[in-house]
Amino acid sequence: MKANREWIIKGIALAVWAGVLVSSGIAFAQHRQYKEAVVLGAGVVDVRTLGDYFEPLKGTTNDCNIYILDSGVPGGTLLIMGAVHAEEPATNLAAQLIVENASATTGRIIVAIHENRSGSTVTRPGDAYPQFFTIETDWGEKKFRMGDRWANPLDSWPDPETYVHYPSGQLLAYMDVRNMNRTWPGRPNGSLAERTSYAFMRLIEEEGVDLTIDLHEAELEYPIIGTIVAHQGALDVAAMVSMMLTAQEFTIGMEISPLALHGLSHREIGDFSDSPCILLEAPEPFLDRVRGVTDEALLLTGQDEFVMKAGEHGLLYWPIDENGWPIDIRVARHVRTIEKITELWTRFHPDEAMVVAGFPTYNEMVELGVGHFFHDPSTVSQDRVAFE
Repeated sequence: MKANREWIIKGIALAVWAGVLVSSGIAFAQHRQYKEAVVLGAGVVDVRTLGDYFEPLKGTTNDCNIYILDSGVPGGTLLIMGAVHAEEPATNLAAQLIVENASATTGRIIVAIHENRSGSTVTRPGDAYPQFFTIETDWGEKKFRMGDRWANPLDSWPDPETYVHYPSGQLLAYMDVRNMNRTWPGRPNGSLAERTSYAFMRLIEEEGVDLTIDLHEAELEYPIIGTIVAHQGALDVAAMVSMMLTAQEFTIGMEISPLALHGLSHREIGDFSDSPCILLEAPEPFLDRVRGVTDEALLLTGQDEFVMKAGEHGLLYWPIDENGWPIDIRVARHVRTIEKITELWTRFHPDEAMVVAGFPTYNEMVELGVGHFFHDPSTVSQDRVAFE
């Protein structure tokens, strides 16, 4: 009898374990395979993929869509990169909002919504991230994948004991071999992140990109927050944007890209191409280590009593109150800053003018919500819908 009971208990335990394994596997697969619909705005004239610029990347997880908004009027070419770190959702939302609404009236805009698509197919182990989040629109909820800072280990394995950056030889943390903001300028035979960086460098060269903007969010415990980080080739534009926005609309600082810190977009893109790079940081309390429950509500509202308490004790580099840092404000900061950058770039570089239209105003995005500017894919011709 006792032996039978033991076998029954073991059988139940095995069945529970198998059930958890199967249900988890299904959830992981659903997250990895989920496709985000993108309605192509009137300004989009072509959709390519990153593999068009570096054939070995074709058909891989990181063969992301490349959206071309071309005015047909000679001018400069701007590259906007979102979701370099897929745990920073205001970046891909801002990039998609631009694809669905903006157009170029002089020059061109090139947009990657998920620069490191692999990172959006996994969430950070042990941190209880939600796999998805939804944005309220005028036509219902729009669903997006939540991701991680690094490329999915399923796509890039194994990590080295220490990541040796190419070509500087600088030693970085082992997981940074999967971090798209540590692998620039990349190399053709490296890790997935390095190959992706290399492919973007080929895109920048082939398309004659004049300026690159790299979108990010950061925890409030991080010193470089709510700011513009600029390569030396774009300091005049970045400084003027910072001063004008801070004086007239919202506070945004400016930092100079460090010469000795390698692998970052704002350092290497400008050093290894003719396109200086500007990186934008928005405040995201979801990433703070002192946060409370890591759920969709925190991701969207940016409200957290523990992060507020840390601020009261002087542990933060950016202010926070009971209003938090909602996703609408974070997206609005990015979109408005990009628009201002194009205005000032055109003023400083008239031969490389980038004139854009269709950007909602900062106040419109905050008051109406960013979901108001996403379009219903079921109401347009399917040849005007792409999938991320």
